[in-house]
Amino acid sequence: MSSNNLDALYRSVIMDHYKNPRNKGTLEDGNLTIDMNNPTCGDRIHLTMKVEDGKITDARFEGEGCSISMSSASMMTQMIIGKDVETAYKLSHIFSDMVQGKDYDDEIDLGDIEALQGVSKFPARIKCATLAWKAMEKGLKEE
Repeated sequence: MSSNNLDALYRSVIMDHYKNPRNKGTLEDGNLTIDMNNPTCGDRIHLTMKVEDGKITDARFEGEGCSISMSSASMMTQMIIGKDVETAYKLSHIFSDMVQGKDYDDEIDLGDIEALQGVSKFPARIKCATLAWKAMEKGLKEE
């Protein structure tokens, strides 16, 4: 697939998650709630997770922000539901390395999240892409 076609596919995936976010809303029985914002651009997220026996059994988010921030939150919640806490941390570190343009463990299928790989070309957008992931890490550390 040519670079232009791949870029178009990635933009399409990002816009799909932005316009049709997965796991957006409130989680009434969540036991972790985290609010974070990115003061440089105004993105904000309210993340609620349900963690039982070391496993993330559900996650929902609400917030406002750019397409990168909100699509990343959508993709992240899809990826972490059903994962144990240790795996969620590992995925967060892999994601962070990927969007910073660093070498990362590509043995794990990141699915739609790979669409955010191009963020590494725009350093100002890295904080947008990682906001939800940082919120997830913060919540798990507090748990």
